[in-house]
Amino acid sequence: MTCPAVRLAFVAAAVLGAEGPVRGQPAAAPTFDNDVARIVFRNCVACHRPGEAGPFSLLTYHDVRSHARQVVAVTQSRYMPPWPPEAGKGNLAGERRLSDDEIATLRRWLETGAAEGDPADRPAPPRFTEGWQLGEPDLVLSPSRPFALRADGADVFWNLVYESPVPKTRYVRAVEIRMDRRVVHHANLLIDRARSARRLDARDPEPGFPGMELTTESVGFDPESHFLFWKPGTVPAFEPDGMAWRIDRDTDLVLNLHLRPSGRPETVAPTIGLYFTSEAPRLFPMLLQLEHDGALDIPPGAKSFVVTDEYVLPVGVDLLGIYPHAHYLGKDLEGYATLPDGTRRWLIHIPDWDVNWQGVYRYREPPFLPKGTTLSMRWSYDNSAENVRNPSQPPRRVLSGNRAEDEMAHLWLQVLPRKEGDGKTDPRLLLQEALMRRRLVKYPGDSTAHFNLGAALQAQGRLGEAVRELEAAVRANPAHATARNTLGAALQAQGRPDLAAREYRDALRIDPGYASAHYNLGQLLAAQGRLDEAIVHYREAARLEPEDASLHAGLGAALQQAGQLEEAIEQARRALALDPDLENARFNLGQALLSRGDAPGAATELGAAVHLRPDDPDARDALGAALATMGRTDEAIAAFRDALRLAPDDPAAHDALGQLLLAKGELDEAVTHLRAVLRQRPDDADVCNNLGSALAMKGDLAEAARFFERALAIDPAHAAARANLTRARAQLDRKD
Repeated sequence: MTCPAVRLAFVAAAVLGAEGPVRGQPAAAPTFDNDVARIVFRNCVACHRPGEAGPFSLLTYHDVRSHARQVVAVTQSRYMPPWPPEAGKGNLAGERRLSDDEIATLRRWLETGAAEGDPADRPAPPRFTEGWQLGEPDLVLSPSRPFALRADGADVFWNLVYESPVPKTRYVRAVEIRMDRRVVHHANLLIDRARSARRLDARDPEPGFPGMELTTESVGFDPESHFLFWKPGTVPAFEPDGMAWRIDRDTDLVLNLHLRPSGRPETVAPTIGLYFTSEAPRLFPMLLQLEHDGALDIPPGAKSFVVTDEYVLPVGVDLLGIYPHAHYLGKDLEGYATLPDGTRRWLIHIPDWDVNWQGVYRYREPPFLPKGTTLSMRWSYDNSAENVRNPSQPPRRVLSGNRAEDEMAHLWLQVLPRKEGDGKTDPRLLLQEALMRRRLVKYPGDSTAHFNLGAALQAQGRLGEAVRELEAAVRANPAHATARNTLGAALQAQGRPDLAAREYRDALRIDPGYASAHYNLGQLLAAQGRLDEAIVHYREAARLEPEDASLHAGLGAALQQAGQLEEAIEQARRALALDPDLENARFNLGQALLSRGDAPGAATELGAAVHLRPDDPDARDALGAALATMGRTDEAIAAFRDALRLAPDDPAAHDALGQLLLAKGELDEAVTHLRAVLRQRPDDADVCNNLGSALAMKGDLAEAARFFERALAIDPAHAAARANLTRARAQLDRKD
């Protein structure tokens, strides 16, 4: 349990005349109403009241009087209020620490009889918001079924998957989690954009699946950047301006729970409240993890077993928050930064670790840590019989692991990286690259580190390095389907389609239900013109993930290429029913409708595609074609001009615009655009003929004839060019 942050300031309790208190006169004995209530109300009752995590209430005089000795004992030892960090080591916000005077007041009150005092002096007890602390959420998520927690036994670590029903991307400015505080020790919320946790959930009939430390896959580099953490007494809060987090239609949330049996069977069904904002995030923090679980091999009896880790920042960062984590043997945590000039700065120090009071700590003023700063973690563990928190008596050898009786050595830091250099590279990619390179120093050959490093390099466009790291990941773990799929994508981007196809097929051999690998293989085959094979894989991807709009859009595009227009239109419409803002589905639907002869329908869809992605020249090209087909020439010309503004060398836009201008008689501009096409397509007989026609209409018959001749040299059967050449020669002969 935790309590709200309060610091008290006291004024003099007794003033006698202008000279103040009489020297030598003993201070009046404290009373509950005049002294103790102020301390307890501000520091204790957030948890110690009915329905909260505290084991007893402290709202009334009789409540506090009956627990007076216990209150004094836990405040004297500073066990309460719970605030493990040492004062002065890290400028942490929300410090819950009684002053020496407050602790002395509580002790003197007990020693002098614990008097109630005058009720007229008693401050009003604090008012607490019932129900949702941040107000009614915009969306409340509940598990499909509750989890049945057994009556007794060891702690349980369980994960519940929540499907988000948002129809389109939303931005979350706050999350509030409500659950049974009696049985939940703490919980972490993970964002699962790839829905990888569903596969784990489907392996047994129970709702959810076991596991203490959970990682989720990602379809791209999109690091989780927020401490979405709950423990009893947690006060929910809104994210800082500009730091909302994104939730998409096809996103799951996974609640990672630490549960403690209560002595009777319980049902666990936490609800998650989401609060939305229309403001897209502008600031993108990242979580960095210092850890060295691989060094944890603690012999029985060891009183000071030390594990360390460090990480050198490749970019400057602002440090927003910090979260230490160990289990029952953790004793002393030091977190500090060594600046490039050698200055050491404390980030946090917890000299007496207690797993029951772990939490996320934030800074009053986020310290700036420049590039080249070394972040350091030092954990000390006590595996002796003298450690009262040691769950094993007599002590036993303890290794790292996901059970409560195992150990961990973690220090998480939330940082806001600053862009450096040309500012084009996402600084989070540089942080991820440095993290994975550090991990490979600790764990050479680690498949996960090679994979994550390869993915970070791939996202930076460093394909050669990415392929090497991804190949190393596959060598270390040949059954890693995600690594093979990602390696395939890197090879495909390198222009090595045969090797890419082999990796996709190997990923599907390992995991036949891997929708992403089916989709990637379908894309590759479609690009090679192997449409029948591509459609098979697209269909399977869409079957496996029927709610994924992009998979239906991909299938529709392949069907359209194969000339199966009706089903292509059906798939595009299905994609748009799932995600109305999917631009490529709008574009493909518009193209298919235009091919079917429905120019008005095509113009509507292509206009929407342009609205969704104004910087897409292809959408403007296609819109121009639909408008031209409808006879809306001026609008078509405007669309093609916009396309050329975005892509000045687009031959299709030059060609279409040239033909429309030729038809309108705007010959000089028509000639300019048709010449631009011919520079890129010198062997295009139609363009030669159109350019010749424009020149002939301008009266330049000799040059026109040369282009008609060029068209016939390219295509001797070009009837229009032959007729135009005959006409041009006749006109030249008459002039002569």
